[in-house]
Amino acid sequence: MNKKVVKKKKNVPAKVEPFAPFQELEKRMHEMESRFEDLFSADWMSPLSWELPDWAKMGQLELKVPKMDIVDRDVDVLVRMDLPGVKKDDVDVSLTDNTITIKGSTSDEKEEKEGDYYRSETMKGSFSRTMSLPSEVDGSKTKSTFKDGVLEVVVPKLKKARRHSVKIS
Repeated sequence: MNKKVVKKKKNVPAKVEPFAPFQELEKRMHEMESRFEDLFSADWMSPLSWELPDWAKMGQLELKVPKMDIVDRDVDVLVRMDLPGVKKDDVDVSLTDNTITIKGSTSDEKEEKEGDYYRSETMKGSFSRTMSLPSEVDGSKTKSTFKDGVLEVVVPKLKKARRHSVKIS
């Protein structure tokens, strides 16, 4: 017969947990907070981080900042911008040193009347683009055309700023 002998330690106190009546409650609160953070981003309460509706997209008129193409050619610089729905009189082009600024605006008004039904909408939008030109230009000889919603501005380069190709040997 084998008997297992267990020796008892004398005068060794059992490990005593510190008195923490709210420890379990704090643990549960931390779990709840982490689950809540998983549902919402950290800045959901901050109004500045909210995405506001884009009212221009909700109507039929949607005006974005138009893209500008700048083409560096041998003797001039071509600036092209698509401006659908913008009238020629609502576009302003200006040159300062080696930068070009194109500003424009558009508006649309709709009115419907049928019996007791009346609906009136006014939508307006504007844009402004300023870009640096790739070389020194002669602003006094600038020519521009506006046809079918496409603006083209041709700015001649100064003679000293013309592009030259270099052969690689």
